[in-house]
Amino acid sequence: KFTHNLPMALAGAALLSVSCAVAQMPSGGAQQQASPTQQTTPGTQPGTQPGASPMDQATGSNQDPNGPAAMMDKAFVRQALQGGMAQVQLGQLALQKSSNPDVKQFAQKVVDDHTKLGDAMKQVAQQMNVKPPDSLSGKDKSTIAKLNALNGDAFDKAYIKDMVKDHKQDEKEFKQEAENTSNPALKSLVSQGGQMISQHLQRIEQIAQKNNVVASK
Repeated sequence: KFTHNLPMALAGAALLSVSCAVAQMPSGGAQQQASPTQQTTPGTQPGTQPGASPMDQATGSNQDPNGPAAMMDKAFVRQALQGGMAQVQLGQLALQKSSNPDVKQFAQKVVDDHTKLGDAMKQVAQQMNVKPPDSLSGKDKSTIAKLNALNGDAFDKAYIKDMVKDHKQDEKEFKQEAENTSNPALKSLVSQGGQMISQHLQRIEQIAQKNNVVASK
């Protein structure tokens, strides 16, 4: 489970004292300890940064919620939620249409894992004031329609190719986000999600090789 309680400050919360912000932090939260040589300015707590808002102190981030970095994080979360929704629907389609045991087993794992990841991502999205998408992208809708028109071996090969391609792209994007984000809750979730996607990619590449499917790079 991903249980991150990141207090969300209201617009006027910047006027609160730093001591109030620290008091509102979850017990056991990561409060920085001041080093012996660290200097503090009057009116500040050791380990806090003068001028930072209460929300910044509570989350351990100085990221402007409306700045470019935060906007990139929000865009990633929306895209990840939308992509995960597509993975679940494609997996459900494979469970219905495939007769290949390997494909069906993989599809079930994708449905299970991406459902769990999506639920955890929605919690982070709520903390970031990101509204989860309520529909698939046009590209994903087109992919589902294309696969839905296929049957048997043709479906399996098309699904395998699509899964290899998608998971390679997802692995790259999750890795970049894990390296770039300064949001601690998102970084933790994306790091674990990236490991899950890498495992999926390794498995679907094995299935592709076993079934003589050459996936596009």
